[in-house]
Amino acid sequence: MPVPEVQGVLSAAQIEQTADSIVAAQHDSGAIAWYPGGHTDPWDHVQAAMGLSTAGRRDEAVAAIQWLADVQRPDGSWAIKYVDDTIEDAGTDANFCAYIAAGVRHLWAIDPTGDLERFWPVIDRALECVLSMRLPTGVVAWARGSEGELADEALVSGNASIAFSLRCALDLARVWGHQRPDWELAVARIDHALAVHPEWFTAKPRHSMDWYYPVLGGSLTGDPAAERIDERWDEFVVPGLGARCVTENPWVTGGESCELALTLEAMGRRDAALRVFSEMQHLRDHDGSYWTGLVYSDGVRWPVERTTWTGATVILAADALSASTPAHDLFHPERHVRTDWLVSCPCQEPAR
Repeated sequence: MPVPEVQGVLSAAQIEQTADSIVAAQHDSGAIAWYPGGHTDPWDHVQAAMGLSTAGRRDEAVAAIQWLADVQRPDGSWAIKYVDDTIEDAGTDANFCAYIAAGVRHLWAIDPTGDLERFWPVIDRALECVLSMRLPTGVVAWARGSEGELADEALVSGNASIAFSLRCALDLARVWGHQRPDWELAVARIDHALAVHPEWFTAKPRHSMDWYYPVLGGSLTGDPAAERIDERWDEFVVPGLGARCVTENPWVTGGESCELALTLEAMGRRDAALRVFSEMQHLRDHDGSYWTGLVYSDGVRWPVERTTWTGATVILAADALSASTPAHDLFHPERHVRTDWLVSCPCQEPAR
């Protein structure tokens, strides 16, 4: 399988160098830290694993998923933060827990012949845990505390990512012969809420993730997706540098820039995706790792960290733009089980 390369932007050798920088932060247990010596969280850990599998490091990626299987808690969750494989924050982030489905779905797309079905019980428990955190509207609360207290607010970006993870899990359920109609209904509820009921979420309009994630996750497609991206393009995209993380600060970030590139490519806007992807390469370091962001008013890279999840998202975007691996179209909504036909307006129905 060829390693992705984007002509005139990143070579295959440079992608492999970025993968090396991610492996350098992977513990013997399989856990992938933000950077060598840094902490691990389940979502960014999975994103890093997806970058590794895209770059041909399947063994390391599988080891990362196996680590999640090894440390999954009895209720199906993972802790929010680990340091040296020790729990630092014992709370539960619903989006963090759901993302394992995306990671295994990505691995399956890369190589469906591998022994990945052994992770199905892990995914099943994780998503049942996530859905146990739904609010009466059917959207998912962002967190549950270490004492079991459920947050009373839901986030746009978190629910959009959860919807994407559920779609990935439903793909695997279909392949492996499992029926999960409640998951299908859960996706339909979240999609509907994101499209019609912004009041059900705690608004974070200053964050670019709230802007593009409903499109990246596949909850909004077609004209609604195009309208959403066009509406705030000038607020978030800085020509020549990439995408801002938040509207009010002169700060572009690599992760958001490459996720936006993935969003645009999945929408069919390849030229715009390539431009954003190319323009964020100023964050690349000499060893292939990527700085998290740049405060461009001062020319200062900040935070002072080069993160594995940023490098991994670069690799995923390179794959989407080059169509190098069988997983290049993972974020294309048509590649997943669709559930929008299930229910037109679930607003008055109680969440299950």
